[in-house]
Amino acid sequence: MIALLAATFAVSFAVASIVVLLFTGPIDRIVHRVIQEDVSQAWTRYLQFAIYVVGIGSGAQVWALERYLTPQGPGQQLLELTADRWVLEIYRTVMQTLESTAIVLLLFFVVALIALVIVRALESRRGRPEMGGRDQPTTGAGAA
Repeated sequence: MIALLAATFAVSFAVASIVVLLFTGPIDRIVHRVIQEDVSQAWTRYLQFAIYVVGIGSGAQVWALERYLTPQGPGQQLLELTADRWVLEIYRTVMQTLESTAIVLLLFFVVALIALVIVRALESRRGRPEMGGRDQPTTGAGAA
């Protein structure tokens, strides 16, 4: 039982590490674009930490492993940890880790997309008066 817990922890850590490696570049570029440079590295690190915590927490589910320690109901026997169940538990761990990290990344990218739209709108607004100011009223002969 302890071996299964250690294996699911190791697998979920490995899967979360792969996700972090694959997405660190895009995350870093987006955070640098939206947030000031002096704190952007901290936000990138925090998101990496969140991916690890959520990924490992979802992948190595202790409550799911309790099925092998306590009977499922009165008068029932303990589940036997066979080779087939090992494969099933490792597969479940991989899928749960990927699912939870995908949700974290989806939430990040939705918030980042909204932030990018806001940043671009503010940048275009700042650039508009410098481009000629056609919408500005004039104080010449046409003004009342």
